[in-house]
Amino acid sequence: MSRLREAFARAAREQRAALVIYLCAGDPDLDTTVELMTACAEAGADVIELGMPFSDPTADGPVIQRASERALKSGTTLRGVFAAARRLRAQCDVGLVLFGYYNPLLAFGEEAAAAAAREAGVDGFLVVDLPPEEAGSFLPALSAQGLDFVPLIAPTTPAERIARIASTAGSFLYYVSLTGVTGASTDLARAGVRAAALREQTGMPVALGFGVKTPDDAQVVAKYADGVVVGAAVCSAIEQAATPQQAVMDVRALVRSLRAACVRG
Repeated sequence: MSRLREAFARAAREQRAALVIYLCAGDPDLDTTVELMTACAEAGADVIELGMPFSDPTADGPVIQRASERALKSGTTLRGVFAAARRLRAQCDVGLVLFGYYNPLLAFGEEAAAAAAREAGVDGFLVVDLPPEEAGSFLPALSAQGLDFVPLIAPTTPAERIARIASTAGSFLYYVSLTGVTGASTDLARAGVRAAALREQTGMPVALGFGVKTPDDAQVVAKYADGVVVGAAVCSAIEQAATPQQAVMDVRALVRSLRAACVRG
């Protein structure tokens, strides 16, 4: 069983939703990113989505866009992301997904990226702008390295495509709660019901993201979904911190409160 699948299975045994935390690699720098990832794992995150900064993050709202801009300005590259992942894996066994866009992976080389990710201890990829129909060469590259692909399902996904999308998932599906960008507001209870229906339809664990900002939000989503994804709120805490050390402390506290909210009453 992969680390990602085990993370969701463990959360289910503990009668809670798995907590998935997004961090943008290199914001504010890669050394701090490693500290932030470690703090998140220690505070209860089951899976970390490590963002690969990109100059045109079309699915991300302003908070994560600014995080990506800061990371690029600090000189973060895909090789640097792999190096940060390797340093995290030397310290803990938390699930780790690389989250981002296809262009940097294409430039790096699909097979080379998959091999580098495996060597660094990464468990899978979520590529926002790579639908299964266009992933014909990337999926075999991941499979050859034993890595998972995490596909997205949106509120607008036609019913006939859901089975096709789910067939590419290694461990879980990511349900996008709204037709918008990260950090926007939505009816989380309604989205949670949809996530639960997707789990019944596909037989796969479903994590819900986009719009989950607070422990109260996480508590609502945890009633329905197998996983709760929080990104913009974490990036906002980093952005508002006066120092990198303060960012680590604030993120640790936020993740701890989110983890407590994922327990089903």
